[in-house]
Amino acid sequence: MNYSVDERGYYGEYGGAFIPEMMYGNIEELRQNYRSILDNPDFQREFAQLLKDYVGRPTPLYLAERLSAFHKSRIYLKREDLNHTGAHKINNTVGQILIARRLGKTRIIAETGAGQHGVATATVCALKGMKCVVYMGQLDIERQEPNVLRMKMLGAEVIPVLSGNMTLKDATNEAIRDWINNPEDTHYIIGSVVGPHPYPDLVTRLQSVISDEMKWQLKEQTGRESPDFIVACVGGGSNAAGAFYHYLDNENVRLIAVEASGKGIDSGESAATMVLGRPGIIHGSRTILMQDDDGQITEPYSISAGLDYPGVGPIHSFLYQSKRAVFDHVTDDEAMEAAFRLTHLEGIVPALESAHALAVLDRYKFGEDHVVVVNLSGRGDKDMSTYMRYMDRYAAS
Repeated sequence: MNYSVDERGYYGEYGGAFIPEMMYGNIEELRQNYRSILDNPDFQREFAQLLKDYVGRPTPLYLAERLSAFHKSRIYLKREDLNHTGAHKINNTVGQILIARRLGKTRIIAETGAGQHGVATATVCALKGMKCVVYMGQLDIERQEPNVLRMKMLGAEVIPVLSGNMTLKDATNEAIRDWINNPEDTHYIIGSVVGPHPYPDLVTRLQSVISDEMKWQLKEQTGRESPDFIVACVGGGSNAAGAFYHYLDNENVRLIAVEASGKGIDSGESAATMVLGRPGIIHGSRTILMQDDDGQITEPYSISAGLDYPGVGPIHSFLYQSKRAVFDHVTDDEAMEAAFRLTHLEGIVPALESAHALAVLDRYKFGEDHVVVVNLSGRGDKDMSTYMRYMDRYAAS
């Protein structure tokens, strides 16, 4: 089966570009140019140099020995938390800022939930001397204060969003409105594999550096390029798309995507799209999303600010429908337990998003010889205020 996007921007029946007329010019300009820019040797050299000397790639592939002993398997962590700014998001923003400059744009806008994409966008805008505006839901601003302060220190204007449930979906709505009103000089750096074509494919390609490195790192450490399992969390799904990309055609590699079920699937406070959703259109693409019988989007919930999105990227809808990837889900409490376990066993504090991927390891009985790679998409500094509320419960566990 072909897992690549087709010329119309679809993965199977998911994707496309459902956009208002006023966005057409910007989207079409990007669609017509992104592949030629990505394939240009000058772009490739500049992108590779910045990933190496500025971002700090390659990120390590770390054999977590104590965690492996706990799960009775070989657990490797792809350490995206060690990137500059503390997450995988910088891979995408470095690439998109270079594309924006080649398209002659002078102003950058972005949306953010957990704040990591906002920080990564503000970082590259400071690096390249470009104006930066970041939209962020008021609820996320309150629970991700360290990242808000970092964005402001980097020179970004952070605009609070007070509509809806004041999280990622609503921030994305406002960023789209901004782009419609400022089509000439502005480039919108979308932070995940969502939105109208070509964004899902563009972001996936920029994040595919994760699985590209994974192949040669596994070869060095295990003698083979392919693991038995790859596990990654999914909100919109960019870190998972990047971790899966170079293994999509290898059916021997099992792909496990982990969503946030919040307080439980039946609680009314969840973000487990694949269980609770059905096909629809959100933010310019057709995908699976949470919606009521009238087609109105259902407000998602997760303790993790980066996972409370009511849909997923269209590539993930296709991977789910085609059964190429298994989609699982874990609750707030399960994620929290996994976060403290990693901290106690390995001395690594994960982002709450990454903790959801770690939590699903409890669901599977891996063999002792199985090689399991967990994409550790971000570090936990930004979540310390949340972790502090659970400290007493897990400190001695």
